[in-house]
Amino acid sequence: MLILVTYDVSTMDREGQRRLRNVSKICQNYGQRVQNSVFECVVDATQFAVLKMKLIDVIDQGEDSLRFYQLGNNYKNKVEHVGVKESLDLEGPLIL
Repeated sequence: MLILVTYDVSTMDREGQRRLRNVSKICQNYGQRVQNSVFECVVDATQFAVLKMKLIDVIDQGEDSLRFYQLGNNYKNKVEHVGVKESLDLEGPLIL
């Protein structure tokens, strides 16, 4: 299933900057960045639960926020891209 992960991490201090780097690294392990704080992740239910727990453990819920959009398995009909930075086919071959 396709999950869209968005986040807003307060970077007013060094701790916030560290959290932002950690959130980004975790998301990079599960999907591709499509905007500055937006990742598309093709995961199964178990991977999604682990991803969510890891991110919740990293953020400061009093200062930061996460949003998870579950687009399901038929996501190819639900996502439209316009403009530069064409999306990769996450289920296609890694080497062209």
